[in-house]
Amino acid sequence: MNRADQGGELHAGRREAAVQVGVRLYVEADLAAGAAVPLDPAQAHYLRNVMRRAPGDAVRAFNGRDGEWRATIAALGKGKGALAAEAQTRAQAPEPDLWLLAAPIKRTAIDFVAAKATELGASAIQPVFTRRTAVTRVNADRMRANAIEAAEQCERLTVPAVRDAAPLAKLLDTWPKGRRILFADETRDGLPIAAALAAERAKMPEPWAILIGPEGGFAPEELTRIRAVPGVAPVSLGERLLRADTAALAALAVWQAVMTPNA
Repeated sequence: MNRADQGGELHAGRREAAVQVGVRLYVEADLAAGAAVPLDPAQAHYLRNVMRRAPGDAVRAFNGRDGEWRATIAALGKGKGALAAEAQTRAQAPEPDLWLLAAPIKRTAIDFVAAKATELGASAIQPVFTRRTAVTRVNADRMRANAIEAAEQCERLTVPAVRDAAPLAKLLDTWPKGRRILFADETRDGLPIAAALAAERAKMPEPWAILIGPEGGFAPEELTRIRAVPGVAPVSLGERLLRADTAALAALAVWQAVMTPNA
């Protein structure tokens, strides 16, 4: 897995320990004081050959369940290694329940969307095949690798679920009751996104999903089917026709800015 150097500057106000220990790793194992945490071969390679770390060096680890922990590299060899968890540095906290449903686009763009959707707080990323979707295959494992790397870099305590691509009709037929859909409507019949969300913020919190169509837009029958879903909120993203990847990130950013408490 290619990883960006995580030793750069962190946002002002982060605790001193975070500045001193710049390497963060997502792990699958449970984290607790004294726990031995195995590293997979890619993580061992990253620590040993990219970051030039050695046994005894400190890192931070998180698993999406137990918060963030300060850990020490207990062992590190070619293709293998282990951490020793020492103390929790951040407790696990609730996060918004926000899905991103987006028609897949070419490889570099969909990888970019997976990473940036992670930074912008999506709890799940769901590729959606529509009538006009040009891409026919999606590599969910590669998307998850990009999501993990983004979560490590951006100080997030969880990694969004990356789901297998599915047809739009199937998803709508089995849509969970009570989950709202913020639908980026390229026909511009909806309210401006910020105004639509501001009207929703005072209501009881509900889980949401953001739905973004393909580069060619939704087919007319798809638009009819989407608008028939209970609780759907068609919105406009402005006067310009955005690329699919731009639309996904713009909608996520506005949702987080308006709907997240204390944003």
